[in-house]
Amino acid sequence: MTGLSAATRAWLEKSGFTVKDHDLWLAALTHGSMGETDNYERLEFLGDRVLGLTVAHWLYDQFDAPEGTLALRLNAMVSRQMCAEVGRGIGLPKHVRISKQAHADGGRDSDNILGDVMEALLGAQFLDNGYKAASDLVLVLWRPALESGEGKAKHPKSALQEWAAGNQRRPPEYEVVERSGPDHAAQFTVRVKVHKVGEAEGTASSKQEAEKEAAAAFMERYG
Repeated sequence: MTGLSAATRAWLEKSGFTVKDHDLWLAALTHGSMGETDNYERLEFLGDRVLGLTVAHWLYDQFDAPEGTLALRLNAMVSRQMCAEVGRGIGLPKHVRISKQAHADGGRDSDNILGDVMEALLGAQFLDNGYKAASDLVLVLWRPALESGEGKAKHPKSALQEWAAGNQRRPPEYEVVERSGPDHAAQFTVRVKVHKVGEAEGTASSKQEAEKEAAAAFMERYG
């Protein structure tokens, strides 16, 4: 494994990271296609938790909203797409260490890869400098998205669809499990399932509204 270049270290520090353990940061920027033992995967796992807790705490402090509403905004903030967007904003793509083949396949601009590397960098910041330094940096880098209201009014079905894709799950499946009442006052109960995650139900006066309620209930329970 080659060392962390001076240019990459300068970029990291300009972006707000504090570099002490060079090997840690090199691993955070290394894609598995490089064939090296130390890559970003374990750090991504850790950084994802730092990001989630930081954003959840910020939302809890800022908004007197029910759990389901907070969950929708949280999932928008921590999605791979959002992490990739933040990464592009600070110039991450050219610093990702990736094989020539993976680069030729578009890996350097992949939402999945950039999102994962961004989380890995947060994991490295946490290990090298502690939770407060990592959390403070999240609030700086994610500030435009947090203050823009991203995810605030997202439709529950769209939020669930994105959550499933972001967590590499099959698309949600909706099923009407009960219809009751006369035609002029019918009630529909819809069940939504995500394979190997769980299910939830919603009831409303139309199938579409019942699907919306089911998706919101699912996100509140599992999101």
